[in-house]
Amino acid sequence: MPVPQYDEFNFKALEDSLGIVFNNKDLLVQALVHRSFLNENRDFPLAHNERMEFLGDAVLELIVTEFLFAHYLNPEGELTNWRAALVNGKNCALVGNEIGIEPYLFLSRGESQDSNSKAREYILANAVEAVIGAIYLDQGWEIAKQFVLRWIVSKLGDVLDLGLWMDPKSRFQESAQDIVGVTPTYKVVREDGPDHAKQFVVAVYLEKEKIAEGEGGSKQEAQVAAAEAALAKKKWKGPKTEIIEREPTDPIG
Repeated sequence: MPVPQYDEFNFKALEDSLGIVFNNKDLLVQALVHRSFLNENRDFPLAHNERMEFLGDAVLELIVTEFLFAHYLNPEGELTNWRAALVNGKNCALVGNEIGIEPYLFLSRGESQDSNSKAREYILANAVEAVIGAIYLDQGWEIAKQFVLRWIVSKLGDVLDLGLWMDPKSRFQESAQDIVGVTPTYKVVREDGPDHAKQFVVAVYLEKEKIAEGEGGSKQEAQVAAAEAALAKKKWKGPKTEIIEREPTDPIG
C-alpha cells in the first residue's frame, strides 16, 4: 500500500500527466519531498528527495548525452553547450511547470509561501531530476529514456533556433553586433532594499537608445534579465550555429 498522501493529494492525476503508472507509488511521492518539509513533519514516513535527485541528475545527463552523440556530429564543445541548455535548472523548472508538478511538492510553510521566486524554480528543477530518478528506479532505463526524450530533449529545437545554448548577455551582444553593428552597454538605474537584500534595476542600451530593463538580486542577475527582455523586444533569436546531423552511413565517434 502506498503512503496515505498518494491518495490524499491525488498522485494518480500526476501519474496521468507523466504518462507513467508507478509500481512503487512511494517513489513518486518521495521524489517531491523537500528537506524543509521534514524539518516540520518529523513523523513523515518517507525521506527527502535529495538522493533521488542525485541519481536523476546522472540519468538525465547520460540520456541527453547519448542522444546528442548519436544524432549530431558537431564538436564536443558545441554538444556540451547544447546539453547544458537542456539539463539546466531553468529548463527543468519549465518542464516541471508543464507537467504540473508544483502543487504536489511537500514544502515547509516558509517555502510554500515563497512562490514565483528563484528559490522555487530551483526546488522545482531539483524535483524534476528526482522524478527522473524515481522513474529509473521503478521502471528502468528505457522508460526513463522515453520520459526524458518526450519532455526534455524535445526542447532541443528551441535551444538551437533561439540560441539558448548561449547566455542571454552574450546572445544579445552578438545579435546587436551582427544586426546593427553596436555593442550593448548596461547601466544601473535603481537600487532598492536594504544592503542584505538589495534589488537592482539595470537598463540595457544600444548607443543612446534604452532597449529594456531587468531586475535582480545582483547587478549581474539584473543585466541578464535586461538582456532577455531586450531580445524579446527586438525579437532577435541570437546567433545561429551550424547543425551537423549524423547520417546512417557516418562512422561512430
